[in-house]
Amino acid sequence: MTSTLIVGGTGSLGSGIARNRAALGDHVVLTSRSADRAEKVARDIGGDSHGLALDLSDPHGIESSLSEIGPVDHLVLATAANDTSRNTLATFDVDAAADSVTVKLVGFTETIRVVRERFTPSASVVVFGGLARNRPYPGSTMVTTFNAGVSGLVRTLALELAPIRINALHPGVVGDSSRWRDQPEHPAIARTPLGRLVTIAEIVDATDFLLTNTGVCAIDLMIDGGLRAT
Repeated sequence: MTSTLIVGGTGSLGSGIARNRAALGDHVVLTSRSADRAEKVARDIGGDSHGLALDLSDPHGIESSLSEIGPVDHLVLATAANDTSRNTLATFDVDAAADSVTVKLVGFTETIRVVRERFTPSASVVVFGGLARNRPYPGSTMVTTFNAGVSGLVRTLALELAPIRINALHPGVVGDSSRWRDQPEHPAIARTPLGRLVTIAEIVDATDFLLTNTGVCAIDLMIDGGLRAT
């Protein structure tokens, strides 16, 4: 049995990945800041799925939170930017900026460090960034910065974790996610060569590719329907 740990596993993308891995027969552990929410989503997914509380904004507590985790074949760090990540230079919120960078870079790195000794020999890691890495928008000062940081993190950890594989996945605007599904006329549609937004299913498929293709390491995979080219 394959074991998959999904950090940020209760959001639209994380739960989609968890559902898919559970359907494939994996032992799945998904995390949220809220233990109740993590456990509820795990029950809804079914199979051999379990919920766990994990707060990436408190890196010092990550090791104890993951103390009961066993061997890990796949680690997915899918925690998305939250509303407090939106920040501009003109109205810069230092506390919000520090929190967002801590979650996406320090928290991600500490999670990988903690899990490292439990990786199986063929383990793989996928770290989520985002389209703002390449296409900044008003208010994306920190989001763009930490998504670019995800790319740097993956490159350096590819050397430190070797032969364990690690890759970054950068979703575009995901049309059927909880964040965007109530905006059917999203302005990005007209600029996307596909003529539509990407879907959760396509993000799930891309994640599986990065987790299981044994020749892929240290890459940035953009799943945006070609939006970055326009």
